[in-house]
Amino acid sequence: MKLIVNGEPRNVAATTLSELLVLMEYEGGWLATAVNGEIVHRDDRLDHVLNDDDRIEILSPMQGG
Repeated sequence: MKLIVNGEPRNVAATTLSELLVLMEYEGGWLATAVNGEIVHRDDRLDHVLNDDDRIEILSPMQGG
């Protein structure tokens, strides 16, 4: 499937947002995710089906100041 993840084009085998996060090795409960500009809450990621050309944003907190 062709997706745009954090502005980068990617071809991935994931069909759900949850699978994409595992495939890309994102872990933890502090992630923020959005698909096509709409926030997808943690509890909804498992059932959120991805489609070709979806734009996914994945944000994780960074330490520092």
